[in-house]
Amino acid sequence: MEVDKLGGGHPRASQFSRAPSWRRQWASAHQMKSSKLRRQICFEAARAMYFRHESEYYRAKNKAARRICKGWVKPADLPSNAEIREEIQSFARLHEGAARTDNLLQMRLVALRTMRLLERFRPKLIGSTWTGHVRQGSDIDLHVFSDSIEAVTMALDEQMLFYDVQRKRVRKDGQEQIYTHIHLKDQFPVELTVYASNLVNHVFKSSITGKAIERASISQLEQFLADEHPGLEVDSRLQEMDDRPDRFQLFAALLLPLENVKQHPKYHPEGDVLYHSLQVFDLAYDERPYDEEFLLAALLHDVGKGIDAHDHVGSGLEALEGFISDRTAWLIEFHMDAHKILDGTIGARAHRRLRENESYEELVLLCQCDRNGRAPGVRTSELEQAIETIRELGYRYE
Repeated sequence: MEVDKLGGGHPRASQFSRAPSWRRQWASAHQMKSSKLRRQICFEAARAMYFRHESEYYRAKNKAARRICKGWVKPADLPSNAEIREEIQSFARLHEGAARTDNLLQMRLVALRTMRLLERFRPKLIGSTWTGHVRQGSDIDLHVFSDSIEAVTMALDEQMLFYDVQRKRVRKDGQEQIYTHIHLKDQFPVELTVYASNLVNHVFKSSITGKAIERASISQLEQFLADEHPGLEVDSRLQEMDDRPDRFQLFAALLLPLENVKQHPKYHPEGDVLYHSLQVFDLAYDERPYDEEFLLAALLHDVGKGIDAHDHVGSGLEALEGFISDRTAWLIEFHMDAHKILDGTIGARAHRRLRENESYEELVLLCQCDRNGRAPGVRTSELEQAIETIRELGYRYE
């Protein structure tokens, strides 16, 4: 038997040694193509989730795959949830810079404050606030354990916190479950998921990694903050947060009483001040839906009428001091003068002074919204909806 010197004794070994080369090249090229495709899908899915076009990993990567490949994609070419999450973090580092680190610490402090308020429900911090995978608009996720949803909401009511209760029906593995979520309105959005008290030691699995969810108790979060930020006086920071309430809660507290403040029917046939304010907000939103400061001025321009009807501008600005920007304050301060602009009764010097401000056009627009927001029977946004609209603008553009 002829022995091929390169083949090691098999008569056809030389053929076997040569044949795989093109296969290896093909396999290598295919692998490179598959890897590139996977990275492209990962990038597109992460981009969609970072900019809030999609909220679920499954939908994000499948939409990205269809857009890139124009057809069916092998499951092996789809990136994992963990890969997409890491790519989202790349977007966060690129677009948010140092603000992301500052926000993460503040979110953990808000989480700790909320957990302490709900201590008897054995809260656990989970999700991006604990793992550090936050991005602009991320919320704070907490698990709380109670056999009574009402017990949890009563605890929130005692602290005068604003919240919504949502019951979500989920079907998985042929079984249907109802999850109860409580959405808190705070400096950052907080989502409480309420589980039965006997599940406090249950090991929940992550939808991203398939592994046990990383979570922290109050004591674990406190220890983590002490280790990560040795010079941080946690209790002092939390006290400062309590002394300085969430500005949107303050806005709601100033606006709610306006429902009982009636106006002269000759000038305000629509009725109470709150109804008028919501009409003005809706009209302002139609004009400049992206302008947080302008929308705040529209919503808050008459809050002083619930404090001092004889000087509603001055009393309103005093109540809002430190909680609104200089631009919002300026729009509120001069919104009555703007009526003189529309009437043609303002003095030349006063008009020139207002025109010199870069927000002059918005001032005139606010006045127009103020005049048009006096229609009886018009359907408006709810107060909470208006406040959340502006709050979300702050998350997006801060």
